[in-house]
Amino acid sequence: MSDLVQLTTDNGIAIITINNPPVNALSPGVPEGIADAIDKINADASIQAAVLIGGGRTFIAGADIKEFGKITSGKTAGTLDLPTVLLRIEDCRKPVVMAIHGTAFGGGLELAIAGHYRVAARGALVGQPEVKLGIIPGAAGTQRLPRLAGIEKAVEMCAGGNPIKTEEAAKLGIVDRLIEGDLLKGAVAFAREVSGKPAPKTRERNEKLGKPEQNGAMFAAARDAARKKQRGLVAPLAAIDAVEAATKQSFEEGCKTERKLFMDCLFSDQSKAMIHVFFGDREVAKIPDISKETPLIPVNRAAVVGAGTMGGGIAMVFANAGIPVLLKETDQATLDRGMANIRKNYETSVKRGRFTQQFVDERLKMITPTLTYDGFENSDMVTEAVFEGMALKKQIFGELDRICKPGAILASNTSTLNIDEIAGSTSRPQFVIGTHYFSPANVMRLLEIVRGKASSKEVISTCMQLSKKLGKVGVLVGNCRGFVGNRMFHPYVRESVFLVEEGASVEAVDSALYEFGMAMGPLAVGDLAGLDVGWRIRKEYRHLEKPGVRVAMAGDQLCELGRYGQKTGAGWYKYDENRRAIPDPEVPALVKKWAAEAGIQQRQISPAEIVDRCVFSLVNEGARILEEGYALRAVDIDIIYINGYGFPVHRGGPMWYADTVGLKKVYDRVREFEQQHGELWEPAPLLKQLAEQGKTFADFNKQQTATA
Repeated sequence: MSDLVQLTTDNGIAIITINNPPVNALSPGVPEGIADAIDKINADASIQAAVLIGGGRTFIAGADIKEFGKITSGKTAGTLDLPTVLLRIEDCRKPVVMAIHGTAFGGGLELAIAGHYRVAARGALVGQPEVKLGIIPGAAGTQRLPRLAGIEKAVEMCAGGNPIKTEEAAKLGIVDRLIEGDLLKGAVAFAREVSGKPAPKTRERNEKLGKPEQNGAMFAAARDAARKKQRGLVAPLAAIDAVEAATKQSFEEGCKTERKLFMDCLFSDQSKAMIHVFFGDREVAKIPDISKETPLIPVNRAAVVGAGTMGGGIAMVFANAGIPVLLKETDQATLDRGMANIRKNYETSVKRGRFTQQFVDERLKMITPTLTYDGFENSDMVTEAVFEGMALKKQIFGELDRICKPGAILASNTSTLNIDEIAGSTSRPQFVIGTHYFSPANVMRLLEIVRGKASSKEVISTCMQLSKKLGKVGVLVGNCRGFVGNRMFHPYVRESVFLVEEGASVEAVDSALYEFGMAMGPLAVGDLAGLDVGWRIRKEYRHLEKPGVRVAMAGDQLCELGRYGQKTGAGWYKYDENRRAIPDPEVPALVKKWAAEAGIQQRQISPAEIVDRCVFSLVNEGARILEEGYALRAVDIDIIYINGYGFPVHRGGPMWYADTVGLKKVYDRVREFEQQHGELWEPAPLLKQLAEQGKTFADFNKQQTATA
């Protein structure tokens, strides 16, 4: 018997307890321990039935994801495979009751549905989230689940990956009984009821599998939905194929089909990228020079200066996390408008079923609109979210410095400005930090936490921890112009405009990057954010540009014509009253004229060139940022781009994508662009070095971690 699995008895009922904290993952040793326990139960005549339960706070939350990497690199062989263990449970001569609390995800649910019965605590969750790692269930989950829940729900759970509560699972037939009170006690009582009765094997239950002629339309609709909603992803379609196999093949044949599809997915670039992102989300929380023991500043009250789009969104973020927040504006009309927008956002969330009306009413009570700094002296953290201008921000930080209590965190939501300069307008620069939210702040998961020269470790550590409470992925970045995300975004957008000036249509540029997997094309993003935002920033920094270096002009010239994007009904596209984009024939004519005046030769441009120029400009700038230390690791850049800029998760982020292409190929292409387009394409020294050494950004991460 493994240390991870204990076997005890209670008056003829065996109790198998999994103790592999924190989430009872199916790491090596757990399946073996379960198999040993089942063998003992079979051999012991005094045992009439068994209960399998998770120790601690959960049932089994899934496989050990690290094991997948070992399989693909050929390191694991000879461990007892899960499908064999599950058949052993199902073939047990005594009824096996699975007792679920917390979560039964992935391999955990596959284990549960191989039992003869399932009982569960209310509010627990069950699900097959494997598609979120680019794989499908691999231990007969796609074969047993449709036999219990029916094919439609099985497709939704295996291809969508979202969990359901045990209350719904009970209605569907996945769970046989909900237990009130003590789960183990209830499970043992249930086991006594079913002992001595024939134990139903899930794999032999075919009554919910439907008939192929009726199923066809459902599978076709599911594939259409997956292609739209999970664009470019292979695993959801593989999951649908596997569930369909359950309806057309015997259980044994269906398992073989599932296994082949599972292995194809596991060895794909998509799965490796998505597993990289899964671990990356956790990796970014680790700051090499800040220990876990660093004391945290309690943030129980917050305040926000500025009730515009960003300020209102940030106030909602605090309120949603249960932190009361003051929201300040300079005049009543602007404040009223800000509060009206907040109410409208909440109404939309209620309509979409994201929040209940009761939740929204409670959150709105937590936001106190104000025209003065009254009450700011009690705030533990104040976030400034005003117009992006240095003079105004310095003025506000000077005022906050005088009003706020000692030890309060003063944060700026600037997207490009120098945090050290802002901190310099206070007498407490160690308490000043950047918290760069992404629009809309109440929706986007990314929070760039900008470390100033003086920002204290307590303040940094508090903001990193707080980001989790706020439902954000916090990534620590250094203080340079544009920080990490916007500094890289600048060359990406610049190339998209250059491509239009050189003859690509606006639609061709956006479509090539959308097909690559980006949430939106760069020109459509500009129209959504407002072309005037970038125009204003470029004007502020124009004095820093090198004379003679090409500058993207078409976007600024559209602004000079008053075409700012969606808000003015025209930018790169025209917009109807529902803000739907329509190609505008005026734009190519204007660009052609401007290009001719600037002496730019127009030509045919392939989608492959569009993607390489835009994406490799991200990678090249990312390599510079990494080398200069403004990002701690390449994975931090990937997480920023996936959560803040709509980079496709199945490509793992720009730096991981470059690794999969091969840095030698990327470097050669960058050199080619340098020869064609000049010094803006000068390769980053780190890209050159890694390409010449045959290494990757991931290797550079390991080296950084080893020396940290």
